[in-house]
Amino acid sequence: MTPAPLVLELDLHTPLITAPPQDPLNAIRARQRTQLTDVLEGLRRAANDPKVAGLIARCDSGAQPTSVVQEIRAAVREFAQSGKPTVAWAQTFGEMAPGTIGYYTATAFDEIWLQPSGDVVLPGLNAPALFLRGALDRLGLQPELAQRYEYKNAADMFTQPGFTDAHREALGRIVESTADQIISEVATARGIDRARLRELVDSSMIPADDARSAGLVDRIGYRDDAYTELAKRLGGRMRLRYVGRYNHAQNKNQAVASYLQRKPARVAVIHGRGPVTTGRSSTNPLGSATLGADTIGSALRAAVKDESVRAIVFRVDSPGGSYVGSDTIRNDVRIARRSKPVIASLGSVAGSGGYFVTMCSDAVVASPATITGSIGVLAGKFASQNLLDRLGVAIERVSVGAQADMFEAEQSYSEEQWEILNRWLDRVYEDFTAKVAVDRGLSREHVEGVARGRIWTGADAYERGLVDELGGLATAIQIARDRAGLPRRDDLADVQMFPRVPFVERLKPPENSQSPANAGVSIRPWGSLTHLATALGLPAAGPLTMPFWTGGTFQG
Repeated sequence: MTPAPLVLELDLHTPLITAPPQDPLNAIRARQRTQLTDVLEGLRRAANDPKVAGLIARCDSGAQPTSVVQEIRAAVREFAQSGKPTVAWAQTFGEMAPGTIGYYTATAFDEIWLQPSGDVVLPGLNAPALFLRGALDRLGLQPELAQRYEYKNAADMFTQPGFTDAHREALGRIVESTADQIISEVATARGIDRARLRELVDSSMIPADDARSAGLVDRIGYRDDAYTELAKRLGGRMRLRYVGRYNHAQNKNQAVASYLQRKPARVAVIHGRGPVTTGRSSTNPLGSATLGADTIGSALRAAVKDESVRAIVFRVDSPGGSYVGSDTIRNDVRIARRSKPVIASLGSVAGSGGYFVTMCSDAVVASPATITGSIGVLAGKFASQNLLDRLGVAIERVSVGAQADMFEAEQSYSEEQWEILNRWLDRVYEDFTAKVAVDRGLSREHVEGVARGRIWTGADAYERGLVDELGGLATAIQIARDRAGLPRRDDLADVQMFPRVPFVERLKPPENSQSPANAGVSIRPWGSLTHLATALGLPAAGPLTMPFWTGGTFQG
C-alpha cells in the first residue's frame, strides 16, 4: 500500500524561537519549541518536495511579533505557489481580547476555518505608553535625564506626565504604518475592499457566521472538521508531521551529503539579541540576553578567518544600549566588510544602538513592521535624595575631585555637571548622525530630518533610506548568497549559525582574541539589576537606547 500523503502541521499558538539559544540551559528549555528558521526553511523545502501534499496550521494566537508574522506569511505564500493546499484553523481569533495578529497570519493561507463559537475580533491596533512621573514625584525620586532630541522618547516614561506632541506623533505613525500594512495585505488576500475592511475593524467583535458572510473566513467548523475535509481533498487519508520535525529530518539527510564535501562554501549567520553592552554577551535562565561587543567582534573575526565562509548575515534584535559598545561593533562590521559581504537583518526591534551596529553593512534588510531608527541619545540618573530623607536614610561621602559625586544616585546634578552631561550628549549625537550619513550615503540635512530620536517602521525606514530591502532573514540570506556569488537555493544547507564551538572547546580558555571560543556568552544564573532596569524601561544598558518593543507592543 502506498503511504498516505504527507501534510505538514504548524502550531503558531506558542511563540517561535527567533534566535538560537546561547547557553546549554536555555537550549534544553527550547527543545519543545520551534525555531523560526526551521519553519521558513521547512516550508520552502516542502514546496518542492513531491512527498509533501499540503499544509495546515493553527493561527488563533497573537503570540508572534508582527515582523515575524510577515516572515511566516511570505513563506506560506511561497509554499502555496506550488499548488498544494494551505489551510488555517482557529478556535477563535480573540476571546474578549484582540485577535488581529492571529487573523493576519491566517490570511496568508488559501482557506480559513473558524470554530462555531469563535469570533473574529479586529479592534484595530494601539500602542500604550506608561508614564510614571506622578508616582516618582510621590516617592521623592527626581528623574534627571536629558535626550537628543524631542523624539527620543524612552525617557518620557519618567520625565513626563503624559504624551508630548513629538512622542504622540512618532508613536502614532508607528501604529498607523503597521495598521496600513495589515489592512492592505488582508484586503488583498481576502479580496475585500479596504474601506469595507476598515468598517469591519470598527465593528470589532464579529461572530463566526457573520465573519463567513463578510468573507473574513471560508468555513465554520472545529479542528477535526478542518482536518477531515483536508484529508478528503487528498484522497481520504493523510499523515501528519510538524514543519520543524520535517525540517530536522531533511537536515539530517543533507548533513550526510555535506559530509562528503570538504568545507562547502557557506553563509555565516551571527545573531545579536538584547541590549548592547561592552564586554561579552550574557544570558540568564529566564531567557533574557545582552548583545556584547566582544562576543560579536570575535564572531565576525572568526567568520572572516574561516575560508569556507563566503558571506556573513548579522541578525540583530536589540533596542540599543551602550554607545561605546555599539561603536565597537560597527567598527568590527566595517572591518569584516573588507574581506566578505556583510548583510544586516533587522529583527522585530533594531533601534538606536541596535541600528548603529548594522548601518555600515553592505545591505540592511528589515521587515515592514520592524521597529528601527531612534537615531538619538539619552542619559541621566534618578536623584533619590528626597526619598532617602523621607525614609530617614543619610549618606555622607568624602571625596577628591570637583565632580566625584556626579554619578552618585542620591545627588542631583549641579549646574556644571549638567553642562558636562549636555556636552557629552551633543558629541554622541553628532558622531551618531555623522556616521549614519557616511554609512548610508545620505546628506547631513536628510539624516537630521529622520533622526532626532524618532522611531520608524521598516517600511517607513526603507522610504527614507535607512534600510535597503524589505524582507526577513531569508531575504537577507539570499542577498548574501548573491553578493558572494553562491547559487540560490530553497534550504539553508549552506547556512551555519556562527560560530559553532564544540562543548569541549567551550571548557578551554580561548587560544587568542580571534578564537571562536571568544564568541561564547557568559551565564548569569540570577540575572542582574541591569536586566530588571531594562524590563522596567530604564535606559540602564546605555545612552543609545529606545523603548524595548516586543510582540506585545501592539494590542491587536
